[in-house]
Amino acid sequence: MAEPSWIWTLAAVLSTVAGFGWLALAMAVHWQQVHGSGVPPRRVLRALGGVALLVSALCCAMADRASMAVLVWLMLLAGTAPLLAFTLAWRPQLLRLLWPWGGRRSSLA
Repeated sequence: MAEPSWIWTLAAVLSTVAGFGWLALAMAVHWQQVHGSGVPPRRVLRALGGVALLVSALCCAMADRASMAVLVWLMLLAGTAPLLAFTLAWRPQLLRLLWPWGGRRSSLA
């Protein structure tokens, strides 16, 4: 039995949020907002962000036919970017959920 398409869509939403969150945390200014100190592991966060956005596109493709999947994925990208911007403006600590190992220098940079 095939999974319902809402599961794939939910996975796409969560991976898009995580992807943009990791890409934001890769920037020093946002890292400081969220963790207060330390240096972000830029390469790791950028790689995770890119992979998460790719996974979100694949999840959209699993949820629906190709033409609809592209539309949903683009809408997710357009809707998630302001969501992360507002989160960084009002509650940046919420992004600690995406990378809780902050505040100290990482050897992954």
